[in-house]
Amino acid sequence: MLSRTADHLFWMSRYTERAENMARLLDVNFQSALLPQSAAAAQQGWEGMLRICELLPAYQEQYGEVQPKAVLQFMVRDPNNPSSIVSCLRSARENARAVRGVLTTEVWETQNQTWIELKRMLQSQTIEQEPWEFFEWVKFRSHLSRGVAIGTMLQDEAFHFFRIGTFLERADNTARLLDVKFHAIENPFPLLPEGLVRAAQSQGPAEAGKEDDDNLDFYHWSAILRSVSAFEVYRKVYRDEITPERVAELMILRPDMPRSLLACMNEVLSNLRAVRNAGSGETERLAGKLCTSLQFARIDEIFSGGLHVFLVHFLDRVNQLGTRISQNFLLPAPIQQAE
Repeated sequence: MLSRTADHLFWMSRYTERAENMARLLDVNFQSALLPQSAAAAQQGWEGMLRICELLPAYQEQYGEVQPKAVLQFMVRDPNNPSSIVSCLRSARENARAVRGVLTTEVWETQNQTWIELKRMLQSQTIEQEPWEFFEWVKFRSHLSRGVAIGTMLQDEAFHFFRIGTFLERADNTARLLDVKFHAIENPFPLLPEGLVRAAQSQGPAEAGKEDDDNLDFYHWSAILRSVSAFEVYRKVYRDEITPERVAELMILRPDMPRSLLACMNEVLSNLRAVRNAGSGETERLAGKLCTSLQFARIDEIFSGGLHVFLVHFLDRVNQLGTRISQNFLLPAPIQQAE
């Protein structure tokens, strides 16, 4: 397969997955904004979402103060933001068009129809009036794109590069979501109204609004689980109260959780093995090493060493892996000059 063909397939899937992840992040923040909380806590939530995508400086340069409506504009409509939903779906469609002959008719028509419908939505006020319905639509179109690809594409090299891009992007996003959301709970009362926060600080967490704190904490973690379609999975696996340690375990170490870091890296490794070439041995080894470190890790050891440190290290390794995949498969081989 030509390297540029593999590159288009790889990025088509990454941009489709990224658009879905943006919709999930925006959806969970809109849900969290409905909880009773201080203005500072709400502000922290929106800033945290921008930090997940490393877009806070770009947002502040263009819009200034963080406001929900401006964040929605920046993350959905702004064509100058390469990670906005519009930019991602446009890039996914353009990459699909470039390799139209490799895709099945169903895969191409799904990508193309998604872009056509999105342009129609952008001309109306649907996104601002009912943002949650728009987020569900983006997630549905992403699911449809993956489902059609799995159901109609020959499982050859083109299919494997499509899958590598999907799960590499998903692993990156899950790690970023966990890092920002867990970092926020260093404030022991992130969702309490200001009066309860002051009472808690003076009386201690055991005495100040304990029942309200527990209820709000439940909705906080529930929203995080729902952002990765994991709430029902959590209930099925643990059948107990929602705790930060179990949320982290589910989203990092469970191989049967589709959006966990381990599940994503297992998929990346298996598809890398299917497209291996003479120069990809070291890339495959690094992917296998990363899978093994997750497979035999324990959540108590991760927390004792620092979850933030673990996730930052994981993101560094995923980025390194993505760079090596580009070098091994996606960039044209250098032309050797005849002596």
